[in-house]
Amino acid sequence: MPELPEVETVRRGLEPVFTGSPIERVELRRGDLRFPFPQSFAARLEGRRVAALGRRAKYLVGALDDETALVMHLGMSGSFRIDAFDPEGVFHRARDTKAAHDHVVFDFASGARVTYNDPRRFGFMLLVPFAELPAHPLFAGLGVEPLGPELTPERLAAALAGRKAPLKAALLDQRIIAGLGNIYVCEALHRAHLSPLRAAGALIDAKGRPKRGLIDLVGAIREVLREAIEAGGSSLRDHRQTDGSLGYFQHSFRVYDREDAPCPTPGCRGQVSRVAQSGRSTFFCRECQK
Repeated sequence: MPELPEVETVRRGLEPVFTGSPIERVELRRGDLRFPFPQSFAARLEGRRVAALGRRAKYLVGALDDETALVMHLGMSGSFRIDAFDPEGVFHRARDTKAAHDHVVFDFASGARVTYNDPRRFGFMLLVPFAELPAHPLFAGLGVEPLGPELTPERLAAALAGRKAPLKAALLDQRIIAGLGNIYVCEALHRAHLSPLRAAGALIDAKGRPKRGLIDLVGAIREVLREAIEAGGSSLRDHRQTDGSLGYFQHSFRVYDREDAPCPTPGCRGQVSRVAQSGRSTFFCRECQK
């Protein structure tokens, strides 16, 4: 499933096309994705203008000019494609895709066309009154944004205090930090030299203050996410940028999917191990991650 850097990469690619110009036409090529489309979905969007395209956790959120939010989720295999429009009125596909998986087409007054493609149909699109968004079931329980100012060592310490669950499991809890996924938690823990197996509450001292490791972890989370966004995300299976190109951060993985490879930490003689945690593969170095 696309994680925060992949969704943010898509948001940045869509923003120049999706915002400003009115939506002229919406074509639904099926009645549902993971869920049925809202009633009169296309009609409610046609003629509207997206004032801003934001992101909350792994959701894209378009602020429409009628105070409605267009909420979009990529699911497991969803992607957006921006097709070029030439002066003769012919659209050119940005990359080779199976048209059978093109489910939603947005045509803008600017002449741009954006197509949502989703082979597995785990993605979805909703319309929610913008004022009700914070209380919506999808958003009400979400934690802080990892790239926002709300994520501080002190706030994370308060959230993890007393927790005996493994550190990795706690970091994947979307009620604590929104948008973090398996890949980037593994990578951030390696950079902070913290074992994914240790108890989450062990990073807080007796007075409830963050220990050095937790301070380093917050910095590592920000660092790895920013680097991944700069690289266009990680393309392991389905993720592509809106121009069809692949993300490249997978070439910078230190531990993820590198079982038995030498640990890249300078001076460390360990190698990358893989264990299963809650049905997911965890990659880490037993020597330098304590």
